[in-house]
Amino acid sequence: MRLLIGCAAVAFALASVAPAQAKGCLKGALVGGVAGHYANHHGVLGAAAGCVIGRHQANKRARMERERQRAAPN
Repeated sequence: MRLLIGCAAVAFALASVAPAQAKGCLKGALVGGVAGHYANHHGVLGAAAGCVIGRHQANKRARMERERQRAAPN
């Protein structure tokens, strides 16, 4: 029960801070928080790392999409 409340609190806190800048961060933070919780109870550290990795992956996908649109003949 505490895990569910903790995940909900982290997700709510991250969503209320900067929803426009959070693409990839929320999903990564949720997954990282859960993984960190099960790895020696480091949920906050896992959420922070998951957010960074999620942001990186979202930026990488966006960059690839822009390059694909440039290369496509109009």
